[in-house]
Amino acid sequence: MVFLRSVSHIVKPAEPTPEEVMYLSDCDQIKPLTHAPTIYFYRPSFYSSLEEIVPILKDSLSKVLVKFYPLAGRLHWTDGGRVELHCNSMGALLIEAESNLTIDDFGDFRPSPEIRSLIPSVDYNVTPIHEVPLLVAQVTKLKCGGIGFGAGMSHIVVDGQSAVHFVFEWSKIARGSPSDDHPFLDRRVLQQHDDLQLTLKPNLKYTDFFPLPLLLGKPDNLEERKKETKPMMLKLSKEQVESLRSKATLDLLNKGVEELRKIPAGGRPQVSRFDVVCAHIWKCLSLARGLQPEQETVLFVTVDFRNRINPPLPKRYFGNAVMPLPVSSTVNELLSNPVSYTARKIRTAIESVTDEYVRSYLRCIKSIPNIATKRHFHTVGCAQGSFFGNPNLIITSWVGLLPLYGAKFGWGDEVYLGPGSLGYDGRVFLIPSQDGDGSFIIPLRLQVEHADAFEKYFYEEIKSLDDK
Repeated sequence: MVFLRSVSHIVKPAEPTPEEVMYLSDCDQIKPLTHAPTIYFYRPSFYSSLEEIVPILKDSLSKVLVKFYPLAGRLHWTDGGRVELHCNSMGALLIEAESNLTIDDFGDFRPSPEIRSLIPSVDYNVTPIHEVPLLVAQVTKLKCGGIGFGAGMSHIVVDGQSAVHFVFEWSKIARGSPSDDHPFLDRRVLQQHDDLQLTLKPNLKYTDFFPLPLLLGKPDNLEERKKETKPMMLKLSKEQVESLRSKATLDLLNKGVEELRKIPAGGRPQVSRFDVVCAHIWKCLSLARGLQPEQETVLFVTVDFRNRINPPLPKRYFGNAVMPLPVSSTVNELLSNPVSYTARKIRTAIESVTDEYVRSYLRCIKSIPNIATKRHFHTVGCAQGSFFGNPNLIITSWVGLLPLYGAKFGWGDEVYLGPGSLGYDGRVFLIPSQDGDGSFIIPLRLQVEHADAFEKYFYEEIKSLDDK
């Protein structure tokens, strides 16, 4: 990537905001210290220069930071590897840049070093944590007149739902529309109280989540961490997704198509698109990795618990309200059963995330003496933290992030939205198509030696269903 020029700005809230140390929940504390990077590409219908764009972006950012003032603060270390959020209006980083590349040069938009260069990055080994902006953004004017807009937000401070909410409100102000969808900032609604008389079921321990299974015969995963990986971008059409789901539904019913049609829709077994696609990915990846039948493997899915606790979190809760949910199996169990079996296994696990489960999870995190030793990192090549790769995987769904598309800053509609990086082997995203037609795009990172086989199994398994 060649930048023709690059200029940095620190943007502070346009009005005075509360000066306070904001409570961070245990769900916040366990998240990576790194920024979660997202990339937007726009192919504008008219040419806009940076001289026009940047003042609007700076002005609208300063205004939206009044409502979302935690993002203008800084983190500080405290006891046990935990951090505090100091709301001190130190501001966000905004970079303006020009590039010699065009939108077409980014191909299918799979995360790559070129895409990552469109999002500001932070070296935590060099910059003290109390100096790191919690929000970093970059607007890049491309040679073709298009725009690359990259944003990174501290994962300690926000999850995907909160990040989408912020970007939408920023874009509203940028295009002169009213921004009246306020965030709920008081995270104390998740605060856990020390009540020794309270018995939570299940009584979760950290060992219920980690460490993850190792390859049989291996004492650690250091060798797997070092193997060469590459980013991929797969797509599933609506027809392919429905083919998977229909087959899974028939398997569950164990009835013929005609009998299925006689059953009212409300009485049919429910197989979600998410469950069946996750099951399909898990099966195909186990095949591609050539894992032994007795190998234990774990699929992590991220579960948003905003509406799973009692009472539900307030609308537009601004913070982290997602947790990793492990689903365990052996390779033999995955390969000897239909996808419907694994899909139901995933759904059963998700439905187990109740109010007590969430609170038990939060209490489990709170009990960790030094939480710094348990955070995982999602930067490419990082050897620190938990490893989710071979023989395991983690799938993050953006299907429930509503509204996901439509962040219009005045440059036209986005032509692509996705993660700006994929940190390690086994990292998978499931993103609904911009067309809203029921199709998915699936960015993922796999070891080079497994990538071709995975793609082959991924599509051949579906084709075999259509041929039957």
